[in-house]
Amino acid sequence: MAAQTTLTLIRNEGKVQAVYIFGEKALALIPGRRNPFQKYAIFLCALLGLTQIAMGASGFTPQRRVGGAAGDQWEPAMAADPHGHVYILYPQYGPTANCPRCSIPAITLLVSDDNGVSWHASRPLLPYPTGQFDPQIVVDPADKQTIYASWLQNNRHDTVVARSLDFGRTWSFSIADRSVEDVDKPVLAVRGPDVYVGFNHDEKFFVAASHDAGQTFAAVNINPEAISGSSLAGGATVDPSGNVFFGWAAYARRSVGGTAVNIYVSRSTDAGHSWTNTLLDTSSRPPDCKAQECETAFLGAQVALSSDSAGTLYALWNTGYFDGAPERIYFSSSTTGGATWTPKADVSKAPDSVDSGFPAIVAGTPGDVRIAWMDTRAGSIRGSKGESIPIWNTLYRASTNGGATWSPEQQLSTPVTGFSYILPKGFKFPFGDYFSIAIDSEGATQVVWGEGENYKSPGSLWYARGH
Repeated sequence: MAAQTTLTLIRNEGKVQAVYIFGEKALALIPGRRNPFQKYAIFLCALLGLTQIAMGASGFTPQRRVGGAAGDQWEPAMAADPHGHVYILYPQYGPTANCPRCSIPAITLLVSDDNGVSWHASRPLLPYPTGQFDPQIVVDPADKQTIYASWLQNNRHDTVVARSLDFGRTWSFSIADRSVEDVDKPVLAVRGPDVYVGFNHDEKFFVAASHDAGQTFAAVNINPEAISGSSLAGGATVDPSGNVFFGWAAYARRSVGGTAVNIYVSRSTDAGHSWTNTLLDTSSRPPDCKAQECETAFLGAQVALSSDSAGTLYALWNTGYFDGAPERIYFSSSTTGGATWTPKADVSKAPDSVDSGFPAIVAGTPGDVRIAWMDTRAGSIRGSKGESIPIWNTLYRASTNGGATWSPEQQLSTPVTGFSYILPKGFKFPFGDYFSIAIDSEGATQVVWGEGENYKSPGSLWYARGH
């Protein structure tokens, strides 16, 4: 185990004395006394102090922009592997460097070889003449190296799946589904040769399954009795036993009676041939955000899923109990392969009047689960027309015992100058329907999210790493 370093200030005979502790040894720096190691110790203390400042009060690095420097970027997906690689996949709105034939938006890949210390230049993954949307990216938990990605293109009629065997340098591509109808919100889950991508055609939710590492797919409708509306995927995972799970939210149209939003977890124990749907929670209709030019349901209920290396399932979601009222963030887990779930637990310390949403979750070793979300606890400002504009921030917590207890909340978003949508207390709007977190090769948490002026533009991606 590496020696732990600390810097302690104490008062000795009325004077402030710095004590530098390295492992089990202490070196006192007393003003007015010569010490052969004092210059070296002062340097180490200064370096330690700078490291602590760089990590910020929360234990995370201050947020910094990643992705394209021109145009807009939103809805980032992230994955990391045990070899120090971190991958961010995002849609680039606006010019794409060295790609005059790239569409707008173009799915773009950003890679780090050193856990986010530095990044290669972003590059388009598959130049295509129509827009590309809703990226997903995962590392195969079986070999901990193969990367899979997914997105929509061809006017949202094609669901693409890509695979890389060399840490993202080269890729092969296949079409998991081609439809005459518009498709929305693909979600990807992988383990070994089994690759699953979920998506919806309005109220119908489909899962396309491949058992040859993404070369061929067959799709099934997992909610054939759905009522009119939209079924939006939120998360997916394959546990160590090969069982596959998808989380999704069913939005009923206003003309249809009943609950506005149902949140489901669907399970297949036979490689995606048949499915069992479990109702996890219900929600009221989402808060309105027309002032920020939102589309319907942008602030509505959604669910994220993950599983740890022992097979425990974890779900994080947001729901509300009155139409248009603020929504809360809830957590639940299952040690029975999704057959039963623990009672939902409110994991946010924000007041009930605060809007919360955009859940993100990742799990690692047994009991290691980490969560993030966005909320408006920082208050609001007045817009140019006198309207109230909420201030958003990105929050984080972690658990080492499967969610029985949680670390204190940490705010990941920090002030940055030069951007009209970033304020001293937060940012004006979540830029994208989702964001992403991952665990890197050193056990640190990687987070990437979008911040913007409103639903339309401008906006960009922001990154932090820490514990």
